[in-house]
Amino acid sequence: MPNDIAHFAIHASDCKRAKTFYENAFGWTFEPWGPPNFWRIHTSKNGIHGALQERREPLSGKGMGGFECTISVEDIEATQEAINAHGGKVTLLPFLIETVGTLIMFEDPEGNTVGAMQYVEGIQ
Repeated sequence: MPNDIAHFAIHASDCKRAKTFYENAFGWTFEPWGPPNFWRIHTSKNGIHGALQERREPLSGKGMGGFECTISVEDIEATQEAINAHGGKVTLLPFLIETVGTLIMFEDPEGNTVGAMQYVEGIQ
């Protein structure tokens, strides 16, 4: 049985700001879902569904942790421009990973660290 990622969540202190960033920088759409400050994220017709939700403090008191997420993009330079234009900050300039693709890392307006990769044709 494969163990593919089936869902992701973006935690935000200002959900409306985060929603606007991902709509404008990546063209994602959002659907209100469940409690206040919670949206279902549609990245594309066949993409993984995600959630945008208000940042919460887990019982550990250490803040919401997570693991690295990378968004597959068609044009890394255009993506870098869109991130900067819509309130994000590129933290790793384009870096070629031989036989895989070109990667950038960025912080969204909520301080979350995310990757964007233009994969070599046929890889993704």
